Amino acid sequence: MKKTGLFLFLIILSCKLFAQGTLSGDLMLNAKFFQRDTSIGAANNPLYDNYLSGGEAWLSLRYNYKGFTAFLRTDAFHNSNLYNPTTAMSGFGIGAWSLSKEYKGLTVTAGYIYDQIGSGILFRSYEDRGLLLDNALVGLSLKYKVTDNITVKGFTGQQKNVANFSRYNPIIKGFDAEGDFGLGGNVRLAPGIGLINRTLDQGSMDAVVSAINSQDVTTRFVPMYNMYAFTGYNTLTIGDFSWYAEGAYKTHEAIVNTSNLLIDKPGSVLYSTLSYARKGLAINFAAKRTEKFIMRTSPNEVLIRGLLNWQPTIAHVRTQRLISRYTPPSQDLSEAAVSGDLIVNPNDDWSFTFTGILINTLTGVKLYREGYFEGEWHANTPWIINAGVQYLQYNQELYQVKPGVPLVVAVTPFTEISYRINTRHSLRLEAQYMNTKQDYGSWVYGLLEYDIAPHFSLAASDMYNYDPTPGHEANHYYSIFTAYTTGPHRITLAYAKQVDGINCAGGVCRYEPAFSGVKLGITTTF
Repeated sequence: MKKTGLFLFLIILSCKLFAQGTLSGDLMLNAKFFQRDTSIGAANNPLYDNYLSGGEAWLSLRYNYKGFTAFLRTDAFHNSNLYNPTTAMSGFGIGAWSLSKEYKGLTVTAGYIYDQIGSGILFRSYEDRGLLLDNALVGLSLKYKVTDNITVKGFTGQQKNVANFSRYNPIIKGFDAEGDFGLGGNVRLAPGIGLINRTLDQGSMDAVVSAINSQDVTTRFVPMYNMYAFTGYNTLTIGDFSWYAEGAYKTHEAIVNTSNLLIDKPGSVLYSTLSYARKGLAINFAAKRTEKFIMRTSPNEVLIRGLLNWQPTIAHVRTQRLISRYTPPSQDLSEAAVSGDLIVNPNDDWSFTFTGILINTLTGVKLYREGYFEGEWHANTPWIINAGVQYLQYNQELYQVKPGVPLVVAVTPFTEISYRINTRHSLRLEAQYMNTKQDYGSWVYGLLEYDIAPHFSLAASDMYNYDPTPGHEANHYYSIFTAYTTGPHRITLAYAKQVDGINCAGGVCRYEPAFSGVKLGITTTF
């Protein structure tokens, strides 16, 4: 891997010296300094007790010249807590590289490939650094533009294992064909079909067989080396209407059920969105049915490791700090979900949003409910005022794996007020109140931010569970944040205390323990 990265770097350097291409890149660096605080649970692991600091960094280079693209990224982890929030991870190496060439409609890519089929339900290789999720396909991809309206692609490889700069052993192969057709007037069709084949290696199969043999004889079965999955999808646009529909099916294979036993079952997903938009009005509906649709490199991987796909989320990821504590992730074993949004802009000064969401298991177990209203006034004045309220019901027992805890029921009014002092200076205030008798109890949250464009930003916030439930204390979780931006460079520094909870990004969620300490971030592009 090191020799491959060095070779690629020399290619990029030589191309830049002897050709008239373009070279660009970016850097992202995070550092954390851990301050022990037993009152909020930020203690009793090596990060707080011994190492006291850690971080990670990513440096990328890209070179483009006449259809040729070279990409190289180095990843560094020094006592990082991204992979496991309570354990330090260290390592340095080539995190990704690729060589790509486009010629007469054919694009050939070798190396680390980031791509997807359809909405991602069947296959999606992507990166999310906040969760340290990097499931790039390491292999070969061919993409060919058959006509102006039809494109096909095929790929094969192994998925990256971010834990040790290696790869998962199972082999992944895929094919996708997409079209885009105008049917006259204001009607367009964008259909597609895709398929995936995953073949287990002998080591992964041996682990599956061992797990099956440890189960009761009545639950045993003969596992399959190959899993096949198929999808068909289409976007139909007629004037102001847009309808997306996708159906996916995977053949039977060994998967882990809710009792942590291996079973031999097929899986399926049905997903659709319907939207209508015109001046002053937008309506959106979404629905999804998921049954035993687990797509991993093998049944031996758990949590967010070895994921081959990404399932669209019906619930919205809210920006409000208190509301975001109870963001429900997509469920790949059993989920039936519907949502509806109505956005009304009666004039240039006002906008209103109404949302309703319902999520159950296929057997009718309540998972999530949301009723949401938000209004904003943004007239031609220095003021912008936003206010709203959310009602939610959240199955903490299932989403956070806490047996026996009750359903979280919460009402959260919130407001955000911005005031533009002059062309460079502005103030922003956030205030939220969550009333609930479950989990930690009721919360209040406040944030005040002062911005001096285009360089400085300073913010202070506090999150306080003033009415805790039995077993919890009334703690303050405060934060002081500052940022400096100049050109492509941005530096952030924060002192923060953070309550434990679920961190979600793009429908993928994981539990994170409490944090106390200092966070430093540096990003730049060149």
